[in-house]
Amino acid sequence: MMETNPPVVYIVDDDEAVRTSLAWLLSSVNIRTECFEGPEAFLKAYDANSLSCLILDVRMPEISGFQLQDRLKEIGADIPVIFVSGHGDIPMSVRALHNGAVDFLEKPYNSQQMLERIQMTLKHVAGNMQARTRRQQLKARLKTLTAREREILEKVIMGQSSKLIARELNISVKTVDVHRASVKDKLGCQSTATLVRDVLMDFGSDFLRLPKAA
Repeated sequence: MMETNPPVVYIVDDDEAVRTSLAWLLSSVNIRTECFEGPEAFLKAYDANSLSCLILDVRMPEISGFQLQDRLKEIGADIPVIFVSGHGDIPMSVRALHNGAVDFLEKPYNSQQMLERIQMTLKHVAGNMQARTRRQQLKARLKTLTAREREILEKVIMGQSSKLIARELNISVKTVDVHRASVKDKLGCQSTATLVRDVLMDFGSDFLRLPKAA
């Protein structure tokens, strides 16, 4: 299994004191940080494959926090953003949240509140990453099915019994059961219930539109 790097919190703020204090706070609970005084330096260092979140100041000299947020959306960067501002107001916070930020905190923020928000965000990111990995693995396994196995799996997902599948495909029930066992083995599922749950949980109705093996 591939090892994953520890989570990282990117801090982008032109105020060095803010960067330093927040980095110290996070280091006290063993959370790794990378600090930048502006968006350009951050973009050069940002690792899209990392388990991370971004603490972002709204007002900075050259590129604002909102402009950086827009840039991240343009390049498809899926990183949760927590905005901080010493001049925040309701319209500003609404704009940030409407554009996908997970929170908007005013300076000076409560250290414990910030810490808890970051920990919750990183936990959520980790869960999403695990779900994506599981989905990719299942998708790869689905491609190993033969055309007949895929056909039978689709009917199993639709809730059809081996008897009904056998009648529709004009094959024996025993042959259907052999294919079902092969499908479970290839997909790493112990039971039909687990098989149906895993496929529907990860793909839902989109399963039927997934590409089939050549």
